[in-house]
Amino acid sequence: MKKIVAVMLAGLMLAPSVFAAKKISKKIPIGVSMPTKELQRWNQDGANMKEQLEKAGYKVDLQYANNDIAMQTSQIENMVTKGNKILVIASIDGSALKAVLDQAKRKGVKVIAYDRLIMNSDAVSYYATFDNYKVGTIQGNFLVDKLNLKNRTKADPAYIELFTGSPDDNNINFFFGGAMDILKPSIDKGVLVVPSGQTTKAQCATLNWSTEEAQKRMENLITAQGYGPNGKRLDAVYSSNDSCAMGITNALVAAGYTKANFPIITGQDCDKPSVKNMLAGTQAMSIFKDTRTLAAKVVGMVDALMQGKKPEINDTKTYNNGTGIVPSYLCDPVFATVDNYKTLLIDSGYYKAEDLK
Repeated sequence: MKKIVAVMLAGLMLAPSVFAAKKISKKIPIGVSMPTKELQRWNQDGANMKEQLEKAGYKVDLQYANNDIAMQTSQIENMVTKGNKILVIASIDGSALKAVLDQAKRKGVKVIAYDRLIMNSDAVSYYATFDNYKVGTIQGNFLVDKLNLKNRTKADPAYIELFTGSPDDNNINFFFGGAMDILKPSIDKGVLVVPSGQTTKAQCATLNWSTEEAQKRMENLITAQGYGPNGKRLDAVYSSNDSCAMGITNALVAAGYTKANFPIITGQDCDKPSVKNMLAGTQAMSIFKDTRTLAAKVVGMVDALMQGKKPEINDTKTYNNGTGIVPSYLCDPVFATVDNYKTLLIDSGYYKAEDLK
């Protein structure tokens, strides 16, 4: 008799978790929170996410927050209130969502951090992104190659300035950190020189990844250092992404640089304007992060969570958000130049040829 009662009790104890798994049905929308529509990449991320989730049979509650932290917090709170059981969040400020995600956790909501790690919250179940450290190392190695740093001497160094993204985006620790791990040995040897002396993350940060802020800083560097086609030499500008690269490019064009003498500019995201700049000879490369691939991985995570299973992950060591390691899936980035952009971007269907004219 005791054995029968024990079995019944065990069954009752299991019942809530089984019931909870069934409660996450395809009738309940998947909440998708994106930072802004102002940047092309977030439009594409949101659109790809919505398309692939709907193709898999889910309803989608897609919201953009206009780079307003309070708005994103309110939108997420509304998603939780409406009963969404899975949230996919690309945060504006990775440290600003703890309170609202505490509410989500109390209601049994699963949270997938999308591309930007959400910090200081144990409500984050999983993280889906690209290998952001690898992004930085690819950019750094590209510069090492194009500036011929392995064969340079202190008597003939290359000259560079450095730009990264928003200090409230945890990704810059990986983008900038990866790039500097590659570039710093050359800086230490004196074969790569940063004339402004601005080499720390804080000195090189660009609030909100703003094109305008990047342009202002580049204009200030041009004035302070005397850079120009007929002035002080500038061989390259490291930029962590395309929105910053656009501001840098605008400032350099205004200073008189042309395709014939343009510094090497790096970037990330393959935004249409930056791809056009590559074709025009004013940006050398951009990291291609195919958001269709990332969206597909997130849909797989959602499917697994819906079925009460553990999603596929490939990293359990890298991403600590302050409360512990967040299980992650890292997609591989590649880079585009004028030599391979057609294969990567046009032939793959990511863009149409007319998009880049």
